[in-house]
Amino acid sequence: MNHEPARGSAPGRTQLILIIAVALLSLGGAYALFYAARSGETWGTVNQGAFVDPPVTVEELAIRADSGTSFTTGGTWWLWVVPKGPCDETCRQALHQLRQVHVLLNREASRVRRAVVGPADAGGADEYAGLAQEYPKLAFLSGNLAGLQRGIYVVDPIGNLVLQYPLEDAGKPVLDDLQRLLKVSQIG
Repeated sequence: MNHEPARGSAPGRTQLILIIAVALLSLGGAYALFYAARSGETWGTVNQGAFVDPPVTVEELAIRADSGTSFTTGGTWWLWVVPKGPCDETCRQALHQLRQVHVLLNREASRVRRAVVGPADAGGADEYAGLAQEYPKLAFLSGNLAGLQRGIYVVDPIGNLVLQYPLEDAGKPVLDDLQRLLKVSQIG
């Protein structure tokens, strides 16, 4: 009787150990990711604007069009400028940059509209009458803006305020985030 070990048993054992090691590493990695996500650690995002938190909807703000009718998004994305008072030089710069952003959206520009949103007690379009001549495609809205900060807001086609930016960041940060949103969005 031959008592030599069978050929191939050592490589077979090595392969088995490698398979078990890969399985354990996969399970261990999944376990670590699961508990890291539950611990409240932030993982970071690629957006440059701040998420509107807590979530706010157009209905909650009681937004009205300049004609006095209730505002609906019409199934399009919106860029809102909320100056929280008269449109000063920073506000005008933001409007100019958002017009450039709209042009840079190219073929996606038809999916986005722009508006200035003032408080409900203000005259709506009357307060911003000078802007209407300079920006003929700009909509004028009003509503209860008590919960909003001065800035730029991205509103989705469903009516949710999604992202917020300071008026000073109206250019490239808004463009980058909006292009990403339009690319992945199945609505609007």
